[in-house]
Amino acid sequence: MAGRGEFDLIAELFAPLATDPAALGLLDDGAVLPAGTDDLVVVKDALVEGVHFLADDPPATVAQKALRVNLSDLAAMGARATHYLVALVRPARIDDAWLDAMVVGLNADQATYGVSLLGGDTVATPGPLVLSVTALGRVPPGAALTRAGAGPGEDVWVSGTLGDAAMGLAVLRGGWAPPEDDAAALVNRYRLPQPRLALGEALRGVATACQDVSDGLVQDLGHIARHSAVAITVEASALPLSDAARDAPDARTKALTGGDDYELAFTAPLDRRLQIGGLARALALPLTRIGRTATGGGVVVLDAAGAPLSLDQCGWSHGWN
Repeated sequence: MAGRGEFDLIAELFAPLATDPAALGLLDDGAVLPAGTDDLVVVKDALVEGVHFLADDPPATVAQKALRVNLSDLAAMGARATHYLVALVRPARIDDAWLDAMVVGLNADQATYGVSLLGGDTVATPGPLVLSVTALGRVPPGAALTRAGAGPGEDVWVSGTLGDAAMGLAVLRGGWAPPEDDAAALVNRYRLPQPRLALGEALRGVATACQDVSDGLVQDLGHIARHSAVAITVEASALPLSDAARDAPDARTKALTGGDDYELAFTAPLDRRLQIGGLARALALPLTRIGRTATGGGVVVLDAAGAPLSLDQCGWSHGWN
């Protein structure tokens, strides 16, 4: 189908409907509504079979991924996750055994992340399986992180490691065959992202802008660059790679554009480096400086010699053209 791409669709059709200031102009991962002593953060993402997961992925991990990608959006806004709703769009081949296994996965994640189900919907479809989750979280009034707070002359940071999920998908599709233990670790990163909720909460008042890496680092940093009106320079040699992924074909390209990592990318003033180092130690989570902001716009990636890298794509976009 020819027509608008994903971000044009949002900007041209849906943003004009988002007249309440709580919607933040549809420019962030969620909406922020006043709710008594806290602000309520509301996020929504859907997973489609064949697009976000494979048809033979285990039911438990499919459900967990659907929940966790939404929890990652809450993390990017500094929210404490509390509840969720789920809509199951179910083809006829999804039987009771599949559903039982799905609920086992959700039950495990409820215990892990301290959330509970509020409701949802189930409908039949002749098309692929879809799981759509709406997640709710809370932040102190006015404390939500957004993409719009970065200024020039700040550090750009990222949590964890990058590119693992894209390489895990390559393993599942038969495009790469690393050692068995490495393959299992990478596939696990694709199927079971780790929402950085504790980090998101800790970054309130520390980070100036934040975004989770869902569609590819370069593309997602582009949201911060655009909405903060800054330029971002990324040093490819600084990207954190896992031991399992380090020797993969095009490892750094996948780290830059592969997506599905669900790590947090954020900006912060230079004088907060020691504070961020303390957060990394307290959370036992690597936090790596990968670049800087400046006046201007856009995202540029530099190679080890300081020359701009040319990328075939910046990340994933749900386009219709």
